Amino acid sequence: MPTIRFVREGRDVKCSVGANLRQIALREDLGLYGLKGNLGNCGGCGQCITCFVEVLGGNSPDALSPLTEVELAKLKRRPKSWRLACQVIVNSSVIILTRPQAPLSNSRKLIAAATNAPLPD
Repeated sequence: MPTIRFVREGRDVKCSVGANLRQIALREDLGLYGLKGNLGNCGGCGQCITCFVEVLGGNSPDALSPLTEVELAKLKRRPKSWRLACQVIVNSSVIILTRPQAPLSNSRKLIAAATNAPLPD
């Protein structure tokens, strides 16, 4: 059972292989959306691009599903480590930063702690 380490929230969440990242974050009441996303998001079809996450690492290169055509089109000018949570399927344990575009106090310290701690499989 994969574990998703949510850095900003300081939580590790177990999920099933094949689970959708957006649905997991919403189920766990994690802060996936900023103000714009909270006011109006597309409900998970990849059109509003408000569910950005940054992938900081994982137990394997295939921890998440490959980029979808929607992501390739919508994330052209974004960092390569960014994904749309609504388009991501979790295959194995991974480290995720929600709302990477928003400032995070002590970001270096939090990210270092999250990436240096072992991830369960």
